[in-house]
Amino acid sequence: QVQLVESGGGLVQPGGSLRLSCAASGSIFSFSAMGWYRQAPGKQRELVASITRGGSTTYTNSVKGRFTISRDIAKNTVYLQMNGLKPEDTAVYYCHADLRSTDYWGQGTQVTVSS
Repeated sequence: QVQLVESGGGLVQPGGSLRLSCAASGSIFSFSAMGWYRQAPGKQRELVASITRGGSTTYTNSVKGRFTISRDIAKNTVYLQMNGLKPEDTAVYYCHADLRSTDYWGQGTQVTVSS
């Protein structure tokens, strides 16, 4: 059973930074891709950033140049570095992993950007 545990959310002022972490219960190299999604109140869950087994990354347009997804294979952890945060980035952020076309999700971590 795959378990994904997120951490690093919190309250930050506009323009600030946060780093989210997603620790997996097994080798992240077994996943075809991992990523971060977010869901704001009243909105659908959306993909923020993803990284494939081969290391290719993708970002939604609204975070390009501000967010960076990375991984530490030895620690079985994926990160989302978020800089230049805006109030519209406020959401619950979820870690996602694709293992042989099966989706796994973390419990979510709240990110609130407010002055």
